[in-house]
Amino acid sequence: MSHAVVTDKRPSSLRGAQLPKWSPWAIAAGSLAVAIGIGLAAGLHSRIQWGLIAALLFITGTFGIAARVEGTRQAKDRVATSLVWVAFLLAVVPLVSLIWVTVQRGVKVLDGYFLTHSMGLVADSEPGGGIYHAILGSLEQVGLATVIAAPIGVLTAIYLVEYGRGSLARAVTFFVDVMTGIPSIVAGLFILSLMLIFEMQPFGFAGSLALAILMMPVVVRSTEEMLKLVPNELREASLALGVPKWRTILKVVLPTSIGGITTGIMLAVARIAGETAPVLLLVWGNPFINANPFEGAQASLPLYIYQQYANSAGSGAAYDRAWAASLTLIAFVMILNLLARGIARWKAPKTGR
Repeated sequence: MSHAVVTDKRPSSLRGAQLPKWSPWAIAAGSLAVAIGIGLAAGLHSRIQWGLIAALLFITGTFGIAARVEGTRQAKDRVATSLVWVAFLLAVVPLVSLIWVTVQRGVKVLDGYFLTHSMGLVADSEPGGGIYHAILGSLEQVGLATVIAAPIGVLTAIYLVEYGRGSLARAVTFFVDVMTGIPSIVAGLFILSLMLIFEMQPFGFAGSLALAILMMPVVVRSTEEMLKLVPNELREASLALGVPKWRTILKVVLPTSIGGITTGIMLAVARIAGETAPVLLLVWGNPFINANPFEGAQASLPLYIYQQYANSAGSGAAYDRAWAASLTLIAFVMILNLLARGIARWKAPKTGR
């Protein structure tokens, strides 16, 4: 006697109804169309206002449609995702707009002549001239600041992570946190007070000292975080073999975190490369080429941009030079960031075989 086994071949699923993958794009397109219609009907001529209305409609529309089809719980998840995308666009649009305007206006006079000549005897109201003296001054001032701040910052971070205990370490941490948030003009005023005490004239190295003060807390904080990521097992294994602690730090800890430390230093350099206030107080600017940062006033890219824009009233030439120098400074910072990412990727710990 055989028994027949009856099986139900209908597919069973615990998943409820879901919106199609293209639904966010459709909701976004519909929100944008409705926002444009509302803006035109209300007489709103600003595209920013249209975008804000579209973002609000996109979030509310996503919640309403998802709640009706997928339920309230999934709708809340989609609203959270929508908020992330809206915040991302709100952050990206101004940055893209800034870069686009800078490129559009900066390429007018940005050429080989502009990069290899100084202002010299060219007046601010006259066409011509270049930014070679400003590039040279920025490279020297930022380079000297890096030579001062990077070793001090790295050694301070090593002390805080590897040796720091007690009230001294807490005090150092507190002052590093305070220095991270001080305005750049405060660092400039501090160095200026020393210059007035010793009756010194403006020179490039004074600007480097102020930039180093601004750079040090950034290097300390980034290096400290990188050193904390090194597993303690590596330190314990080295110490168990009888290796002194200083040699363990030098041969194990630092090589493991060198990629992150270098990235932090590069980002700190990018942070001080655009400072204007300390340079304005301490360096003053110079239309001629001065390759000696320890004597006489010097130029720098941020100060050059400020001076050209301040003197651009009625002069399109100075205005164009300011935009071209801004584009050069953005390119310099972008190259530093790309270099930092490349070093971080190159020095990252290898995984797998």
